[in-house]
Amino acid sequence: MPLTKDRNTKQMATADKLAFPVAADTLIYQGALVAINAAGEAVPASATAGLKVVGRAEQHVDNRYSGAGENRIDVGRGIFLYKNSVTNPVTAAQLMEDCYVEDDETVRVSTAGTNIRVGKVIALDAKGVWVEIR
Repeated sequence: MPLTKDRNTKQMATADKLAFPVAADTLIYQGALVAINAAGEAVPASATAGLKVVGRAEQHVDNRYSGAGENRIDVGRGIFLYKNSVTNPVTAAQLMEDCYVEDDETVRVSTAGTNIRVGKVIALDAKGVWVEIR
């Protein structure tokens, strides 16, 4: 049945920032594309099957000498500038379409390999690709 009065809808986190436990033996640099693995742990984004991109690393987190979840990372969501692939570049034809991970600082178009979605291409310029990650 649809609403007939105001509803106090609970909010888990702000829409533009989330936090995740970091995988064991993992280093994530500030500004990197961050993904979560099947265990829900943050790792640097890569074209690895099963990963899901969740946003941009808001700080440097070194969990190389700690167990899974001993450190957490804040992840920003919004529109960010990342490098464009040299081998599979995003072009104007992909505006408002999805782009995919090449590595933790580079996005590309879909290829025959593993396509891990980053977000929507908002704009292109000489510095790279503006991507909306939500």
